[in-house]
Amino acid sequence: MYPTLINGDGLLGHPDGAPYDRVIATCGVRTVPAAWIEQTQPGGLILATIGGWLGSSELARLTVHDDGTASGPFLGGGVSFMLARPHTPPPLGLLPDLSAGEERKAIVGADILSDWTSRFVVQTAVPAAQQLALQHEGQAETVLIDVASGSWAALREEDGHWIVRQDGPELLWDAAEDQLGRWRACGAPTLEEFTIHVTPEGQTIRW
Repeated sequence: MYPTLINGDGLLGHPDGAPYDRVIATCGVRTVPAAWIEQTQPGGLILATIGGWLGSSELARLTVHDDGTASGPFLGGGVSFMLARPHTPPPLGLLPDLSAGEERKAIVGADILSDWTSRFVVQTAVPAAQQLALQHEGQAETVLIDVASGSWAALREEDGHWIVRQDGPELLWDAAEDQLGRWRACGAPTLEEFTIHVTPEGQTIRW
């Protein structure tokens, strides 16, 4: 028996060969494609790396259920695959005026983004944000930008503490701090304690 090679969009699966017992993805995705669930029989498994535009990802093992949903745990290990091309971030384009916005003392500094798990948590709060480092008025800043909404947050370290300046319809760093606060209140669980649940309405990650 020989493997079947299909030249096409892997996010659409291969309906002619369905249903499958196992679906194994060797690229990362932001959200689990509906086609993978539809083409996997109830009780079958989907193994996929779930990631995002802040660059943190993790391997998930989902079991497909009779009702067309899928759920399961993250497996840990800091697994990373290149994102599928349709799931890559949009070009940043012209940067917004980073002198605008309102400043406050940050509860959490941008250094939290250097930790894989913390960055994953932030990513669940601001899934459309991208991160870049730049110099602004002679100071090094870490910037999060949501291209679609135009929201941004810029953080800099100053006199031993962090300052955040943000603008746009969504206060990105407020959302990040809120999510990190909830995660820490639960004891800062590891990614192996996270679960993912996918329905036709969307995808939910919990810990």
